[in-house]
Amino acid sequence: MFQDTIAGIATAMGEGAISIIRVSGKDAISITNTLLNGKSLTNVPSHTINYRYIYDPETQKKVDETLISVMRAPKTFTAEDVVEINCHGGILVTNKILELLLVAGARIADPGEFTKRAFLNGRIDLAQAESIMDIIHAKSEQSLSLALNGLDGRISRLIKEMREEILNIIANIEVNIDYPEYDDVEEMTNELLLPRSLNIKEKMDKLLATAKTGQILRDGIKTAIVGRPNVGKSSLLNQLMREEKAIVTNIAGTTRDTVEGYINIGGLALNLIDTAGIRETTDIVEAIGVEKSKKILNEAELVLLVLNSNEMLTEEDRNLLEMTKDKKRIIILNKTDLETHIQLDELPEHIETSMVLEAGIELLEDKIKEMFEIGDIGSSDMTYLSNARHIAKLKQATQSIKDAIDAMESGMLIDMVEIDIKNAWHTLGEIIGEDIGDALLDELFSKFCLGK
Repeated sequence: MFQDTIAGIATAMGEGAISIIRVSGKDAISITNTLLNGKSLTNVPSHTINYRYIYDPETQKKVDETLISVMRAPKTFTAEDVVEINCHGGILVTNKILELLLVAGARIADPGEFTKRAFLNGRIDLAQAESIMDIIHAKSEQSLSLALNGLDGRISRLIKEMREEILNIIANIEVNIDYPEYDDVEEMTNELLLPRSLNIKEKMDKLLATAKTGQILRDGIKTAIVGRPNVGKSSLLNQLMREEKAIVTNIAGTTRDTVEGYINIGGLALNLIDTAGIRETTDIVEAIGVEKSKKILNEAELVLLVLNSNEMLTEEDRNLLEMTKDKKRIIILNKTDLETHIQLDELPEHIETSMVLEAGIELLEDKIKEMFEIGDIGSSDMTYLSNARHIAKLKQATQSIKDAIDAMESGMLIDMVEIDIKNAWHTLGEIIGEDIGDALLDELFSKFCLGK
């Protein structure tokens, strides 16, 4: 149990209907009581909403009319006493109430500290804690469904089941090491340890196989819009986003830096990046943008290569076709409202668009959905692995199990095999927060919102 009490604003800063100030810790109720001018919350039932005025204890002036939720440990998010003050959503009044709580003895919460306390108090495990941030950042129904599965504990249950199976293997090895006369080592390895280890590796491989799909669902598809200057890249971005996100002119080189935005196509989130036109240039600022565009092109999971159908293919066009030939790409012939001069016989499959006529956008969206068809996660029982940290740890654990299997098959001493088996067990534990250091915890929770 933590000895201090924390407070933070749980809603986004700005003017709105209401704001919520959250307080958690052993003194949450008593600290809040100091602002109530005698109308104590000490004896109210847990999990109730109470109508109260907040007063400034020093001046005894009313600060705001509020509704205060009282939730007593351990049946709260943090497993501590929690008070949530619902006040009017003004910046001044919200900050004033928070200030009064801090003067009364609370401490301002660090980013993610409420969730961190929930984890450290055993309310949720680390994988579930990370799923909370995935819920907040979800950009599609599928990514939200994925995050909710994580919060529900699907990944955690799979990891715990695999750890339990590995622990049984370790127990069998320990028995043999402590009591060598108990069983024949070679017989135990071939009939018990090896089949179990192979079964665990199969489960790990199956879960890792979902990782790419899971990451697409969680993070979206990094999509680079590339082409030489003035072919219509920024117009394409604006059409896909249905807003004037990028500046559009008929002057080549207008886009000097990248412009980004998210769109949702058929449940898939696309992180669209409109890049500076890729060409040789003596303009220092534009040259920096071109180099940045090339870097984004290399990192992109999908490339939308825009060509001008009104002009013959240039050397720059051909260079881009060559640069992107091994990428997942869609070639877009823009400006089809004008006379066609491009050499169609030299181009692979493509989509024709006209940003002026707003034509071809639906065909492009359909093509993207076709290329990234991943099914309906909402109706699937499949558990997707999507968090980069989880994937890295599972890969490490899988390698340890593989090393153990190789050692068993080569007849290595059983106590040497146990080292790899234990490594796998510990690494899986790091996914759900077992055997994890304070520094990593601080880093993970520092990425959370204030008040979360």
